[in-house]
Amino acid sequence: MPLTIGMGNRTRRRGFAALLATATLAAAFVLPANAAPTDPGGSFTDDDGSVHEGSIEAIAAEGITLGCNPPANTRFCPDDPVTRGQMAAFLNRALDLPPGAAGRFVDLGATPFAADIASLAEAGITKGCNPPDNDRFCPKTSVTRGQMAAFLTRAFDWPADTSDRFIDDDASMFQDAIDTLAAAGVTLGCNPPENDRFCPEASVTRGEMATFLTRALGLVAVTPPQRCTILPADNIWNTRIDTAPVHSRSDQYVASIGTTGFIRADFGSGVWPPGSTSPIGIPVIEVDDTQPDVAINWTAYGDESDDGPYPIPADAPIEGGPDADGDRHVLVIDRIDCVLYELYRAFPNGDGSWNADSGAVYDLRSNDLRPDSWTSADAAGLPIAPGLVMYDEVASGRIEHAIRFTVSTSQKAYVWPARHFASSNTSPNVPPMGQRFRLKANFDISGYDPEIQVIMTAFKEYGIIVADNGADWMVSGAPDERWDNDMLRQLRDIPGSAFEAVDVSSWMVNPNSGQAAP
Repeated sequence: MPLTIGMGNRTRRRGFAALLATATLAAAFVLPANAAPTDPGGSFTDDDGSVHEGSIEAIAAEGITLGCNPPANTRFCPDDPVTRGQMAAFLNRALDLPPGAAGRFVDLGATPFAADIASLAEAGITKGCNPPDNDRFCPKTSVTRGQMAAFLTRAFDWPADTSDRFIDDDASMFQDAIDTLAAAGVTLGCNPPENDRFCPEASVTRGEMATFLTRALGLVAVTPPQRCTILPADNIWNTRIDTAPVHSRSDQYVASIGTTGFIRADFGSGVWPPGSTSPIGIPVIEVDDTQPDVAINWTAYGDESDDGPYPIPADAPIEGGPDADGDRHVLVIDRIDCVLYELYRAFPNGDGSWNADSGAVYDLRSNDLRPDSWTSADAAGLPIAPGLVMYDEVASGRIEHAIRFTVSTSQKAYVWPARHFASSNTSPNVPPMGQRFRLKANFDISGYDPEIQVIMTAFKEYGIIVADNGADWMVSGAPDERWDNDMLRQLRDIPGSAFEAVDVSSWMVNPNSGQAAP
């Protein structure tokens, strides 16, 4: 799944008068000679593939939108309808309107958009929602496409047009505004490719609003840089194993980890222990090509580490926090080149370099594995980031990869796709590094919170993979302040006996590749 950071640099918004003066330029999709395409900056996690994504990025870079899930604002909700209050905020930010007088409408209550609505009314862009009195604004009501045409034509004062371009707006009170909007090049229609309909009574989505504003303002819709998926789709990490055969030693493996033990989430919100500087989980950050490469000084396993330098920020988050005395993993994704950098036992130096016991570099577009018998930042010689539970993927309703977990006793062996062992135990009844498990299909998940059902479904479909020695049945994820720790404790209802080991060896295409062919 794609990971994103930041919101990008905001450019200064133009004033209302300046926008009116350049309205003809906007209508013709012409930018002033010195204009440049809007910097895409950051992006949202839920607009990938949307036809409006380029416009969403454009208005985000202008500071016209922040997002739909404050305070994190990592989502845009492109398919949600725009409310009249939200529309007021979009237009006020776009036009940089002067303040308006309060008290014009009686139904604003505690709406966060009261000031935006007052500015729109002062500029004559809105009159109200209950003519002829018009003492109400209806801030929570969705905006129709016809209403939006009226708002925009008032805001930009385009020359009126009555060419009757659409076949479904003849009875609409907004017909002239709709034709004017079309003449200005801001709308094409609602039924491509014919586009002979406008759908005036349909609600405007947030994505459509972004496109309307991008065209009206003469912005350049951004083509976002290609986002990095975490390994190819046919990689074994991203392959469902719900049809894989049960491993011949499944019962023994599960018994060694503990049938009465239970799943625990090694991720969450806040810190542990209380009062510490230790977030719960393994953090992952993204950088771009502005992040300089820095030297990495190997302190233990340099002969099995990938040479530096690595693009690690001086303040990169460390697993366990800056004062940790544990694994101290540092995980960084270069989102331009789609490369993952991982460090184990990492310590920053004052000159920007880092000391680390070991490190590994992964091309996220490749199925290549590490050299056979090499460790990584993880005991199994596997990457860490592909196996972490991330909040945004749970919020999206799907996890489509295996999940990393630890066992207290592993075998002195490893199985594909692992490359390294970290044990002296030669018993065949304990799991080797890389062993895959899944939650049994008959485990009932119906009574759990929806977010927990997402994780449990991933346990069934994609399974969990032995990646390191540690506490038994401890699954890994990234820290996030949006996690509900009490809800995550529901995972403890899953006993070890509810899991079974699976055999994916027959799916291996090449022993040095993570490509899977079920």
